[in-house]
Amino acid sequence: MGRRAPLIAVAAVLLAAGCHHGDGEKSPAGIAALVSGAPLTSPGFPPTAREAADRLAGLKVEWGRNWQTYKRENFGRHWSDETDALGGRNGCDTRDDVLRRDLKDLREGDRNPCVVLSGVLHDPYTGKEIPYTYRRASGIETDHVVALGAAWRGGAHAWTPQRRLEYANDLNVLLAVDKRTNQDKGSRTADKWKPPRRAYWCEYARRYTGIKAAYGLSVTPPEKAALVEMLGTCPQG
Repeated sequence: MGRRAPLIAVAAVLLAAGCHHGDGEKSPAGIAALVSGAPLTSPGFPPTAREAADRLAGLKVEWGRNWQTYKRENFGRHWSDETDALGGRNGCDTRDDVLRRDLKDLREGDRNPCVVLSGVLHDPYTGKEIPYTYRRASGIETDHVVALGAAWRGGAHAWTPQRRLEYANDLNVLLAVDKRTNQDKGSRTADKWKPPRRAYWCEYARRYTGIKAAYGLSVTPPEKAALVEMLGTCPQG
């Protein structure tokens, strides 16, 4: 009995923390506690137009490298919560975090608040209203604003696997957007693709530049010129 008492005490601590036996996964109560206290946005992101212009001026300008070695799995094969990026370690799938942040009129799961049962996306790229319902085919995809392939060419090829995993799951890098438009964008950079909705050019360039600066990624000369053009659509003042 003397040996079993410490084990019982450890089990009680694990249960209080919201863990299941054996699999290391969190219980619904444990997930709910994490979700309620986990931020999905970063203060000061995206940068203002003036801040973005300053950061753009400081980015390294060079042509992309190692494009021929890019593979999607270099950034992880699946969404991962096991990173220290924004949204990491809160018990929720990265895509669920994006949906909870970007959709309006949300209805979340009762047992698992990570899961979005329904909602509506006001697509920033097109302006379309896109409904979402859990377990039905969706017209919504999760976009890396600076695509993984573009990040690879801009310097991510030299990162550690964990750094790339963090990038791929960083909520500051991600947006819920129209599926067809996202597929049209692919891994193209700002000089080769701009949001069809011109009214979003300013914020797109602010986000894009903020990501490049935060991760120390370079820009190509045409890419920088396109970002300058889009930042030029921001309200003055």
